[in-house]
Amino acid sequence: MKKLFLLFLSVILLAGCSIKNNGVKEITFWTLQMGDFAPYINKIIEDYELEHKNIKIKWIDVPFSEGEKRTLAAVMTDCPPDLINLNPDFSALLAQKGTLWEIDADKLVGYNQEIINALKYNDKIYSIPWYATSAITIYNKDLFKKSGIIREPKTYQELASVSEKIKTATGAYSYLPTITENDTMIKILNKYGISEIEDYNSKESIKVFEMFKKLYQNGLIPPETITMTHREALEQYMAGKIIFYQGGANFLNMIKENAPKIYAQTDVLEQIKGPVGQNDFSVMNFVIPQKALHKEEALDFCLYLTNEENQLKLAKMTNVIATNSNALRDEFYNDYSNLTAKSRSLSAKQINKINPQIKQRENQKEINLVINTAVQSVLLNKDSIENILNDAVSTLDNK
Repeated sequence: MKKLFLLFLSVILLAGCSIKNNGVKEITFWTLQMGDFAPYINKIIEDYELEHKNIKIKWIDVPFSEGEKRTLAAVMTDCPPDLINLNPDFSALLAQKGTLWEIDADKLVGYNQEIINALKYNDKIYSIPWYATSAITIYNKDLFKKSGIIREPKTYQELASVSEKIKTATGAYSYLPTITENDTMIKILNKYGISEIEDYNSKESIKVFEMFKKLYQNGLIPPETITMTHREALEQYMAGKIIFYQGGANFLNMIKENAPKIYAQTDVLEQIKGPVGQNDFSVMNFVIPQKALHKEEALDFCLYLTNEENQLKLAKMTNVIATNSNALRDEFYNDYSNLTAKSRSLSAKQINKINPQIKQRENQKEINLVINTAVQSVLLNKDSIENILNDAVSTLDNK
């Protein structure tokens, strides 16, 4: 209880009720671990304050690991921050609890509408997108050429169908699908048009599980598939043990630094898809608490922070993708002159096809755990796929 009280007290002190001195309104603005970009953010604040003499922006950068619990404590007070940087999953949870201010859709027409639609909760908008990422397929072009396969696989089914030929010709695995990590399997099912709990044991779902089971039991994907994370899969790629790796463009720098010989053999493709054809993506957004004292002013500052010019500046300093429609059409995202530029341009184009997206539920972590346990049971052949998935759906229904 003492720790909880101290956390609650620290949040109140951090947030602080927005005050008005001589007609100046103070807008409290939280970001998640953006301290490395202090010059960029401070310049935006400086420019905004020059244009808005009645506004003072108070910026607080919160450690990523502290973001959710500090935000939850803050929105329970009568003086939360006016603008908070969060991920969509936690934003949706706060929207479910009625703690966020609804944003007029007309204010967000300048943003990529696929992203806006993905962020909606109950067909209402409670968040403003800031920046996005969308994984691409990193692959060893030399090993792929050695496999004798002419056309690069674009779907999970195509990748599965060439895995045996790849293994025979190169000795390497086609890829290491981290299907028991977080919500990876749920995202794959979504690419097959399976997004509702009651469909997780459908005929189409059984086919997807069966595809991975055959790969695993025939030794065409590594045995570590059952436990490894994407970071460990990256190590396998850098060791030349797998040909295809799906991840963010930021991993190219890691390959370049840690495995320069592999990097010299590396090229990139669009991410692996399912029959629905959409792409996975991640986005960071801003929310405005319902109890914030200066909601309109916070929204105005947020729209300035995330406008075309400012998003492009951030994108050019990092590997993130803009969410502003005009920024996405900039020549910066039509550059294929080198591997990094090509990855960035592919990721940006993928943002235009991301729906339908799965909607995060309040107990999403429990759902992930049940599905990941089912994946392990299927791969280890503990029971028939149908029985395992029926049990999983029953468990989820009971929860």
